[in-house]
Amino acid sequence: MNATDRTPADLLRSALAADPARPLVTFYDDATGERVELSVATFANWVAKTANLLQDDLSAEPGDRLALLLPAHWQSAVWLLAASSVGVVADIGGDPAAADLVVSGPDSLDAARGCSGERVALALRPMGGRFPRPPQGFADYAVEVPSQGDRFTPYAPVDPDAPALVVGGLELTGAQSVDRARTDAGSYGLTPGSRLLSGLPYGTWEGLSAGLLAPLAAGGSVVLCRHLDQLPEEGLARRVTDERVTLTVPVPR
Repeated sequence: MNATDRTPADLLRSALAADPARPLVTFYDDATGERVELSVATFANWVAKTANLLQDDLSAEPGDRLALLLPAHWQSAVWLLAASSVGVVADIGGDPAAADLVVSGPDSLDAARGCSGERVALALRPMGGRFPRPPQGFADYAVEVPSQGDRFTPYAPVDPDAPALVVGGLELTGAQSVDRARTDAGSYGLTPGSRLLSGLPYGTWEGLSAGLLAPLAAGGSVVLCRHLDQLPEEGLARRVTDERVTLTVPVPR
């Protein structure tokens, strides 16, 4: 990655310039059998569309706080990088009542209604499918995002030294997030092309770093697994082989 990258969005831009075709996020949901693989280019396209949705349709500005009520999921990763692109503070599991806008999965809609600002809901269905019936008071992400532009340019420059991320009670700037991710990548021994498998939730720095930021900072990729405790040991071993995983982090069993 480029040594001058100072925000997570910068890391994605460098990955896109270096090798857009390589895998970046491979997602499994072992409760549903879903598998989704996103190349750097495909992931970046989702991020651009989501950032345009944030900036234009939701009127989000740098410094606004977004309560992100989503599990570890490929669409959660997209929202995190979109927030970084706009300069919005992504507060993972944050209080919707204290946020300017909220992004919720299907299991946290009641809590998300505590936000007086814009509300977006994700069905988290395979292939990014929409809700069969949109929840009242929410924009359905799967309905709103396809029409957004494929390229994103922020209206205001993103300050890498401004707050960018809140996770597990820890508030970090964009630059601090990148520095920590690079440190973790070195600790894990990640190098360009590494494949890290993580079943950790995104509600802690360890889970967020292993499940997205450290592989991105290293020029590697992540095999992100939800409900991994439902996969038998032999299934996990087969996945490690099939996905050419080079490192696994401790996962809940």
